[in-house]
Amino acid sequence: MPDIATLPVLLKALRLPSFARHWQRLSDTAHTEGWLAPQFLAELCELELAERHTRRIQRFAQQSQLPSGKTLACFDFKHAKGVDRRRVRALSEDADWVTEAHNLILFGPSGVGKSHLAAAIGHALIEQGVRVRYTTATALVQELQSARQALKLPEALAKLDKFSVLIIDDLGYVKKDEHETSVLFELIAHRYESASLIVTANQPFSEWDQIFTDSMMTVAAVDRLVHHAQIIEITNQSYRRRAASLSH
Repeated sequence: MPDIATLPVLLKALRLPSFARHWQRLSDTAHTEGWLAPQFLAELCELELAERHTRRIQRFAQQSQLPSGKTLACFDFKHAKGVDRRRVRALSEDADWVTEAHNLILFGPSGVGKSHLAAAIGHALIEQGVRVRYTTATALVQELQSARQALKLPEALAKLDKFSVLIIDDLGYVKKDEHETSVLFELIAHRYESASLIVTANQPFSEWDQIFTDSMMTVAAVDRLVHHAQIIEITNQSYRRRAASLSH
């Protein structure tokens, strides 16, 4: 018969930290309340699964690089003209669109809450166990350019594949430079119909020739983003401009 003193060692070897933390307390409860062995084991399994889920969500949140505090709870839907609260809730609470590798594109002038809304949806998806990464378009382009210069662009794109949703914020701030726009296009093409993008942009599609270096690349990028995409346009005044006007 196994020595009960070896149980902590066995549980550590089996990578069952919640079992190790709770078995003794639950064993006492089982003895007091007359649980059968299967009930005792089921309780331990439920605790193990629940704590694994919590640790996974915490890990996903840390890896996401999402700005903290940008949640749906503090998003001003009343001020965000063009944003349907029910539609946003559906995108946040039902991750089927992510499973199907669909995209979400948020348009609107600077300061209307596009970044907040994108981040809030990202936070909500993480709570459902979806891996999300947030980045500005400028930082992402620099990251991919460095990878290309090191002849490691395929590896950098593959590394991003582990995130089911990639949030690219402020696409319009990418410089109209052949090297920058080409790596951005390669990313869009790489994730097309395989993983989701959430993109925020100040310019409508008709002005994306200010981002990409030639019309063919512009059309190809827009075509891949729009296919299987939902589009939200926010048309209200900038929060910052509104706050400034109210202060006078």
